[in-house]
This record gives sequence, structure tokens and C-alpha cells, in this order.
Amino acid sequence: MKKKTYATLIDILRDRAIGQSNQKAYTFLQNGEAQADSLTYHELDLKARAIAAGLQSWQGERALLLYPPGLDFICAFFGCLYAGVIAVPAYPPRRNQKLSRLLSVAEDAQAAIALTNTSVLNAIQSQWTENQELAKLNWIATDKIELVSVDWTPKEIKPEELAFWQYTSGSTGIPKGVMISHSNLMHNLAIIYQSFGHSDNSKGIIWLPPYHDMGLIGGVLQPIYGGFPVVLMPSVYFLQKPIRWLQAISRDRATTSGGPNFAYDLCLRKVKPGQLASLDLSSWEVAFTGAEPIRAETLEQFAAKFESCGFRKEAFYPCYGMAEATLFVSGGLKTELPVICAVEENALEQNKVIPVCSEETGARKLVGCGRAWLDHKIAIVNPESLNECPSNQVGEIWVSSSSVAQGYWRKPEETERTFNAYIADTGEGPFLRTGDLGFCQNGELFVTGRLKDVIIIRGRNHYPQDIELTVERSHQALRHSCGSAFLIEVKGEDRLVIVQEVERSYLRKLDTENVVRHIRRGVASEHELQVHAVALLKPGSIAKTSSGKIQRHRCRENFLNGTLDVLNLAEYEKKLCRC
Repeated sequence: MKKKTYATLIDILRDRAIGQSNQKAYTFLQNGEAQADSLTYHELDLKARAIAAGLQSWQGERALLLYPPGLDFICAFFGCLYAGVIAVPAYPPRRNQKLSRLLSVAEDAQAAIALTNTSVLNAIQSQWTENQELAKLNWIATDKIELVSVDWTPKEIKPEELAFWQYTSGSTGIPKGVMISHSNLMHNLAIIYQSFGHSDNSKGIIWLPPYHDMGLIGGVLQPIYGGFPVVLMPSVYFLQKPIRWLQAISRDRATTSGGPNFAYDLCLRKVKPGQLASLDLSSWEVAFTGAEPIRAETLEQFAAKFESCGFRKEAFYPCYGMAEATLFVSGGLKTELPVICAVEENALEQNKVIPVCSEETGARKLVGCGRAWLDHKIAIVNPESLNECPSNQVGEIWVSSSSVAQGYWRKPEETERTFNAYIADTGEGPFLRTGDLGFCQNGELFVTGRLKDVIIIRGRNHYPQDIELTVERSHQALRHSCGSAFLIEVKGEDRLVIVQEVERSYLRKLDTENVVRHIRRGVASEHELQVHAVALLKPGSIAKTSSGKIQRHRCRENFLNGTLDVLNLAEYEKKLCRC
């Protein structure tokens, strides 16, 4: 049967509320294990209309969405869509947490309203004396809205109108509001549905928070688009006990679930052999992975460890995307194995792509992120000359698509530079400049790093994620995916600096000099680089984006201004004095 077409998500939910009224759309696991709440399509539509009825006077305004994990966020998001209010999802402030990011988002968005629940509102009200900007907002606790039959229908929405804004902190920490239209959203959801091979029989398990693109669009909105149920769980409960994620997939017979590379790596390290017998992962068809460098070693080890549980390596679905493209940019074919390409590492440091046997000395294995879908076009462009690169050369990844957002709110110069690029030698465009580096071979996209983060020493390019991997493997006291490598200038020369978190269990018995020695040896051996300074950090203190990416520029700033939470303080202060 041909899939019915819709203009907006509003049309989809309204249709499902009539034709599939009692079908369960969302289930929430409060502690990652026990069901706490659920919503049918009818219940979601009713709650969204009740919220929208109270927002009619703010049509066209921006509304901050500040919710703890749960289903209230989803109701508020659709309530904004129904009312023609632009939703601005944001992380709810945690207890004793600085409100600087929330304040900067509220100020930049020029938000008029803040939607939340009673518990968050009570907590924030206690801070209003110190943060008058928040007190000026019109606060609405949506869990207090009466769910009576609302004699109100959604306003007519044109596809080109803005649906919501995704705030991305990026590597600099400066929030930018990416403006997503209804047509952007519907186009990207169509691509995800097609590339993931979704159907009415699909079922999702999502632990990713809904405050950034992968959790919101891939985890919350794709199931509504596809008409299949999804089970949601708080990310903190996955992080505390990764087996909960796999147990939920096993118990609910999920077909689609995933996360960044670190999620699979965490399962490798934390799930005990004795726990495998209780898992049945044979239903898992799409194990998507993206948002950070995808490591071939992680995919291979995860597939090997959980093969006895029914997991198939073909289920892995490496993909690439970003908020500025709504979410999804490229991905492979659902039933095929991930594409692995081995290249000569020394050549890659010169931006050249020379395929080699994966077993050869100096080979680096890269995981393909699939191909373009529908009207997506991917070009690899020299970031300096702006000419298109040949297939054997690394360049900046440029994207042209109906999914590309409308630009950054109130940032016309950045919008022009990022969203309206043209290839110099062909005149083709406009393209979105992603700021990521990579190359294409046989239509497959390979991402090699971030343009601004590349470390250039003595004319050689070094990708920070490679150095960071070497560092975390150099000593067992170091936390995975919690390090940053960057350059600082010392007496007119670029010097390499490492900041790296330590595992909490090692804090009492930590020999900082020994750990630093291992780091220096590892980097020298693997990359032929001398490390100028190492700052060992307390757990949970390194700068990251809302989606868990390391903010290397923020780490560098914090290193230079002396605001890192450092364990080896004496060495840190000595090196800082020489900068």
C-alpha cells in the first residue's frame, strides 16, 4: 500500500488521532526499567490541543521547552506546533547548576514563554532573584492544564513556516539557533523512514535526550511519522547501567535503536559476560551510530561480544548528520554490512586518500557513513580554494538538500557564510558548509575529522580524535571519550596539550606522574608528537556539547584561563606560566 502523504507533522498526528486513536505511540520507562507512563495518539492529540489553546495569543513567538525526562515534553512540543508557536527545546537546569547556557538561549531566541512542569517551575522560581531575565518570561506548567474536551483546531500551517529551533553550542560553546521549517522536518523524516527501512511493524527504543537533533527527530518524531511505537528511557539511567538499554531492546522486541559510538563502547566495557544469557537482540534491525567518530574496532568488538545474543553485524547502521541539515545527511542500506575503508595514515595527514590493506603497517580503518538519499547532494570541496576535490583528496563536506535549515536566527553573516556556499570552479550551489572533513569513494561518504580541530604540526595533519583515543588507551585510570587534544602557542611555536578526565574509582590511589608518563609515551609512539602539557581532570568536568561531543575550543580556553578542575595542579600551573 502506498504511504499516505502529509504536509506537516500536525496533519500526521491529527490523522492518527482519528484513525489509530487507541494505538500506543509512546511509553516511558521512569528508571530505565519499569513503565511509568504512556500516550496513545488520541491522548497526545488531546493534550497538545489543550496546551495549544492556551498559547493562541503567542502565535509566532518562541517558547522555551524545559522538561525533565518524560512525556510532558512531547505534549508541549506538539502543543507548540498546533498553536503556531516556535518551540525551542532546551536542557532543564539541574540543581546547583549555572544557568548561563539557558540564559543565553533565552536571550538569543527572544523567548516570550517557557513551558515546563510544576517541579521544574518551583525549582527555577527560587533562582529568579538572581536571574531577572527568567522572571520576565511567561511561565506555564503544562501538567496543570485541565484535559477537558477542547473545542479548538490547529491553525493552518504552511510548509515553509518555521516549526522549531535547534540550539547547537558547537565546539565554541556559543549557542546558535538553527531554524527548522515544517518542510525541512518532513523531508528529513521521509529520508530517515526510507533509509532505515521503517514500516508499521517497526518499534523503537530511545535513551537519547530529546533536547538535541538525534533524540528529538530520530527518537521522538520519526515514530509519529512512521506510525510505529517507541519506548523512551532517561539517558542518565542508560549511562549509569548500560545493560538497561539492551534489556529494553530484548524485552520489547525493538527493531530500531542506537546512539553515538561511545554508547556501544560503554556496553562493551560495562555489560558483564554473565548478563549475556538473558539478552535476545535478534529483533534489532537498525543499530544506528553517528554524532561522533565511528570506530571500526568498536563495531567489530560489539558484534563479536553480542553475537551469542542474536545481534547481527549487518544491523549496524553508520550514518552522518547535523542540526543544520535538520538531522540526517547520509546513511547506507539497511541490510548491508558497514563499509570499512583502510587508508594510508601518513598520506591522510597530507589530505591524500590512498587505499591499503587493513593489515598493513600504518593503515587506518575508516567507517563509511553511507550515501546521499532523495535529493541530497554531497560535495567534497577544498576549504581554501572552494574548488571541488578529486576522489583521492580530503576536503570539506558540503551538502545541498531540502532538509538544509533556513539559517541561524539573528546571525545573517554566519548564515550567509555557512548556508549559501558555491563551488568556485563550477558555480554550483547553494550548499551548506558542514565544517567537517572527509572524502567520497564509490558514493560512500567517509568523515575524517572537524576542519577547525585539525592539529597541524610541522606540515602534517593530525586528527585530535586519533590522539585522544591513544591517550585514553594509554592507562586504565583514564575515562573513555572524555579527553581533548589541541594546540596552544608557546614562545611563537604551536605545542600540543592534552586534557583528560580520570575514572572516579582511581581518584584515591592516583599516581598522576605515572599516568602523565604513560600519556606522553603513547602519543610519542603512535603519532611521533611531543606533548607539551597534560591536565588530568576530575570526572564529569570536561566541556561537552548537549549531545556529548567534546568542545575542544572550550577546553583550550579553559586551559589557558586556568579554570579547569585539575588533579595534577602543580604541573598544570607550571606549564600555564610558560604560555
